[in-house]
Amino acid sequence: MNRELIINVTPTEISIALAEDKVLVELNKEQCQTGFSVGDIYLGKVRKIMPGLNAAFVNIGHEKDAFIHYLDLGSQFSSLKKLVAAQQPGKRGVRLEGIKLEPALEKSGKIGAHLEVGQTVMVQVAKEAISTKGPRLTADISLAGRNVVLVPFSSKVFISQKIRSADEKKRLKRIAQGVLPKNFGVIIRTAAMNASDADVEHDIRSLVDKWHTALQNVKKSTAPALLLSEQNRANTIIRDSLDSSFSQITVDDETMFNEIRNYIRVIAPEKEKIVKLYRGKVPIFDNFDISKQIKSLFAKYVSLKRGAYLIIEHTEAMNVIDVNSGNRTKAEDDQEQTALDVNLAAAREIARQLRLRDLGGIVIIDFIDLHKAVNRQTLYDEMTKLMATDKAKHTILPLTKFGLMQITRQRVRPVAVEEVKDVCPTCGGTGKIEPTILLDKKIENNISYLTIGRGHKYLKLKVSPYVSAFLHRGVWSLRLRWMWRYKTWLHIVADQSVGIVDTRFFDKRGKQLL
Repeated sequence: MNRELIINVTPTEISIALAEDKVLVELNKEQCQTGFSVGDIYLGKVRKIMPGLNAAFVNIGHEKDAFIHYLDLGSQFSSLKKLVAAQQPGKRGVRLEGIKLEPALEKSGKIGAHLEVGQTVMVQVAKEAISTKGPRLTADISLAGRNVVLVPFSSKVFISQKIRSADEKKRLKRIAQGVLPKNFGVIIRTAAMNASDADVEHDIRSLVDKWHTALQNVKKSTAPALLLSEQNRANTIIRDSLDSSFSQITVDDETMFNEIRNYIRVIAPEKEKIVKLYRGKVPIFDNFDISKQIKSLFAKYVSLKRGAYLIIEHTEAMNVIDVNSGNRTKAEDDQEQTALDVNLAAAREIARQLRLRDLGGIVIIDFIDLHKAVNRQTLYDEMTKLMATDKAKHTILPLTKFGLMQITRQRVRPVAVEEVKDVCPTCGGTGKIEPTILLDKKIENNISYLTIGRGHKYLKLKVSPYVSAFLHRGVWSLRLRWMWRYKTWLHIVADQSVGIVDTRFFDKRGKQLL
């Protein structure tokens, strides 16, 4: 399978598209400098104890207080609390290797016995803020690397179940036990199976150093404060997904290009050459046909082959997917086989849509009715097989007698489809736009303001391909006339993501002006 990572960087957002055989399968968007990502470690302050929920709300600096349940404190929370208290101003400070671990917390305990209002606590983001809910926290802190996950306050070595070889398990366990300091445990990931001894050792040591950095930051910080940030989303995807099937990573920003190349140079030097810097004039997502796929794949209606289609509805409580055969009503005697064919095709697309939109929580799928038990089992087995490559934790239940399949899927980030839907900036949600006959006059007025009023000698104008063609039309085009009239260089870029009559002005450094 040919896998490519295409990364589009703007001043406010990083968009990361993962394509398999040129087909978009994952889309991630990361807001620049917003923080509060999964894996970030914070020093928080307890705002409110909720005995009825056996939980607490913690201020970590987000606009909404974060939530932590008693069971998310972790079995070694008493040891963590003692360690954090020892780092407070006026205290001498100790390292994790030098303390004796406290007894483990009981699973049936009460949160009020361990937390109080105003207390500072070291926590990690387990789920990002979603809709009206603040971030979900855990105090059972872990640090993820390429080959291992470091688990402080433990002394155990766990090995991925996907590593079958007994000799490999012994090798990896020996490496970990030889490097791990006291009171540190580790989970060895599947990626370590092909890693050298030196790589696994380096991974563990670098994560231990990260932990010490976070602990040192407790001394310098006043809650709420960020102690240790997870690496950016691009590097996280590379860390978790990079293998021999990756053929290319293309990025359109030089700073991000250097950052990714340096990161790959550390974790997989032989893969450094697959990182490419895109310098084309056409937007990177347009060049790789990602923009078109985003617009078609994130729609409410998703077309399948031979007229069948899906309807995908998202609500706060659940996601509902309806499978329709459409106009596939040709004279076929075996309606049961036709229904099975449509359902199997729908299952392939649904498995991809769940990853692509990052749909989480409860997903209800209304398949076309199948009357034979063997066909229902075939559909269930196929769905299970297709979902096996999904890294999010999920559970699939067999079809009910009403033809419904229920899937629960882990949700740790906002649903991706919400990120690409917004009130239309052109019509403001009214469904009506300004008369197109006045568009050239509106653009010229903006050019006049930015050149004569603001003194800009270079302008980059992003417009839809239709407007771009209109502005370039003819020998003495509108673009050339405006350049001559306002004594400025005007660079027009056709961008499929821009609304049909929307216009965006940028300066030489890429800063948006209008």
